[in-house]
Amino acid sequence: MAPMGGQEATVRDARERNRYELVVGNRVLGFADYSLDGGVITVPHVEVEPAARGASLGSVLVRQMLDDVRNRGLSIRPLCPFVRVYIRGHDEYADLVAA
Repeated sequence: MAPMGGQEATVRDARERNRYELVVGNRVLGFADYSLDGGVITVPHVEVEPAARGASLGSVLVRQMLDDVRNRGLSIRPLCPFVRVYIRGHDEYADLVAA
């Protein structure tokens, strides 16, 4: 987890909003929208607050989301270009991509 202003960034699955949220302190600084269809989670969009960019928080969000996808036994359909590039650069997640 990346520290920001002395606080740790955590990622939570906000299922009621169909998104993973990146939280620092009590503020949501980023999110990854998703839809779940059977065993495949589709991620069309990831966003991090402009003021928080440059702190690698987008990567923290995507990594923890992918770890949760793996732990839940799901596959991912990464429609978001940022998620696709992240997976391409981190081979350990390539097996999660839905056929």
